[in-house]
Amino acid sequence: MGSSFSNLNGDSNGLATGPSLGDIPESCVACVILHLTPPEICNLARLNRAFRGAASSDSVWEKKLPSNYHDLLVLLPPERYQSLSKKDIFALLSRPIPFDDGNKEVWIDKLTGRVCMAISARGMAITGIEDRRYWNWIATDESRFHVVAYLQQIWWFEVDGMVSFNLPPGVYCLSFKIHLGRFSKRLGRRVCHFEHTHGWELKPVRFSLSTSDGQEASCEYYLADKEIGGEHRGYWREYKVGEFVVGCSETSTEVRWSMKQIDCTHSKGGICVDSVFIIPIEVKRRKKRKAAVK
Repeated sequence: MGSSFSNLNGDSNGLATGPSLGDIPESCVACVILHLTPPEICNLARLNRAFRGAASSDSVWEKKLPSNYHDLLVLLPPERYQSLSKKDIFALLSRPIPFDDGNKEVWIDKLTGRVCMAISARGMAITGIEDRRYWNWIATDESRFHVVAYLQQIWWFEVDGMVSFNLPPGVYCLSFKIHLGRFSKRLGRRVCHFEHTHGWELKPVRFSLSTSDGQEASCEYYLADKEIGGEHRGYWREYKVGEFVVGCSETSTEVRWSMKQIDCTHSKGGICVDSVFIIPIEVKRRKKRKAAVK
C-alpha cells in the first residue's frame, strides 16, 4: 500500500517500480487541468515537474482568461504586463483595476475568470450632491473606494449612473450597495447614528436599469420597514436591480441605472450610498451561497 502511494507521487525509493505521476506527459496533464479552477491548478502545480510545467503553460491560462482581457490590460501601463506570462496576467487582472479617474473598477473573478465591475458613488450623478445642506462625502475603510455619499435630508432623491464597456457574453446582475444611517468609530468600536434617518418607510424607492440593446428591468423596495422603521438600519445591504444579457456579437455594452424616490410630499434622509456592482450571475449566486453558510 505504501509502495503504491509512493509511485503516485513519483517517488520509488530507489526501487524499479511501475509508472508514476511523473511519467504522465505534460501535454496530457494540461488537457486534464483545463477542467479545473485556477486555484485548483495552482495547488496541483506542487505535485511534480510535469504538473508544475502544465500549470504554468500559456495555453492553459489563455483558456482561463476572459475573451476581452485585452480590454482590461489597456487600462494599465504597458510595462506592467508586456513581459508577463498568461498565468501572471490572470493574477494581475484578478486585482481591481481603476479607471474613469478612479471612480470605477474592473477585475476578473479568481474562480471563474469572469469580468466583474464596481462603480463608486463619485462616478454617478446624484441630485443635490454639490449642496452640503443635503449631501456630504464621508471617508471610510468600509468602501472599496474609501468614500461614500451621505444624505442628511432631501425631498427629491435621485441617483443615476452609466457605464460603457466590452463585457464578455453572459448574464450579469446589477445591484446597489446602501447603508441606512451614518457610521463612525468611537474608541475602536463601530457606532451608527440615525438622527437623520427618516422617510424611507413611507414610500418605496424605485430602482431601474436599461441597456443599449433595449433590455430593461425595474423594481421597488422599502428601505426601512413600514411598521418598525429600523429593520434594515446599521449595516450594508445590496439591493438587486435586475439582470441583463450580453450576446456574442456585441463589442460594447452601455448600461444605465437609477435609484429614485421623487415623491415630494415628504422628505427623506440618513442614508449612505456606496457603489453599484455589475457581477456575472453565477459569481453572484456563489457569493450568496457562501454568505448564507456563514
